[in-house]
Amino acid sequence: MLDVAKHAGVSQTTVSFVVNKVLSANIPEETHARVLAAIKELGYRPNATARSLRSQRSHMFGFLSDEVATTPYAGKIIQGAQDAAWDSKKMLLIVNTDRRTDIESAAIEMLLERQVEGIIYATMFHRPVAPPLALSHVPVVLLDCFVEDRSLPSVVPDEVRGGRAATEVLIQKGHRRIGFLNNIDPIPASFGRFVGYKQALADYAIAFDEALVETGESTARGGYDAALVLIHRSAPTALFCFNDRMAMGAYDAVRKLGLNIPHDVAIVGFDNQELIA
Repeated sequence: MLDVAKHAGVSQTTVSFVVNKVLSANIPEETHARVLAAIKELGYRPNATARSLRSQRSHMFGFLSDEVATTPYAGKIIQGAQDAAWDSKKMLLIVNTDRRTDIESAAIEMLLERQVEGIIYATMFHRPVAPPLALSHVPVVLLDCFVEDRSLPSVVPDEVRGGRAATEVLIQKGHRRIGFLNNIDPIPASFGRFVGYKQALADYAIAFDEALVETGESTARGGYDAALVLIHRSAPTALFCFNDRMAMGAYDAVRKLGLNIPHDVAIVGFDNQELIA
């Protein structure tokens, strides 16, 4: 800053006023322009660390995830957070813990040491969590997860509405025997999408039939096995699959049985996983 002041022929205080945009200083326009020209010519940048010490504001958020950064959805999740942060002139520090508690603890301490103004705590799939107590030192928003007592704000998918919408697509195409291939794991998405499926049937006065529901692993193999069982048992004209990977398995099961999509069996997936959907 002293170099800039000498180059522009002004005091260091004047440079400080210009750099920090102190409007009440009433710096003449010509002087203001001269200081900015000197800053550009010398390549001067304010010291962000020093600024944060003075202002007690780091202008940074932390983004802490278990496996989100390694999933097909990571790019858009992180981009969304980064875009929102950037709109408020904040930086995003991203850490992927790979579900290791030692990395998670160390990462939280490092983020707090850097005086982040808040932390987004994200999980790969929608589930309840018990965030580390160290997170209580800053504002926290949970992403794709929640605490049981709802004591922390969270952003989660509307599983029920999603399940209802997927089923309605098939109903509106004229289907009445709609099978549901659900994930066998007892997670919020499994429960919510199943509730949405039953709500859609009820909304259109279609009786729920347990024989039209089959569970399996949320993989292509799981979808394949579950679809074969369900089609042999109940002859549905349409399938709503828990996710796109199960739907991919269902495609193969329909092919194996010599049936046609969508004329014999229509299929709806979930998640919009781009390589499959």
